[in-house]
Amino acid sequence: MKKLSLVVVTAMLLLSGGIFAKEVNPTESLSKQIGEKLKKAPFEIVQGELTADVRFTLNADKEIVVLSVSAQDVALVGFVKSRLNYQKVEIADHKEGKLYTVKIRITT
Repeated sequence: MKKLSLVVVTAMLLLSGGIFAKEVNPTESLSKQIGEKLKKAPFEIVQGELTADVRFTLNADKEIVVLSVSAQDVALVGFVKSRLNYQKVEIADHKEGKLYTVKIRITT
């Protein structure tokens, strides 16, 4: 009888542990990966910081397909597109064709 109750308690603990597990936000994960890919801009930043809104989707191979980059600086637009387009990312909950928008900021 003791073994049966021990098995039941263990099963309950394992099941409840899955409920309280921290869920990872896919957009947050993508933002971090994009930040890593955009390190060390090859141009000089005069104003202190540059910002842009990047709109993209993921294809079947989990590659970023940049749809648009909204920024004041033309060099930043080209830099973002060249560094991100068709770069693979790691994402658990992948939905091909889902649109993502990430705000980026590059500082000195």
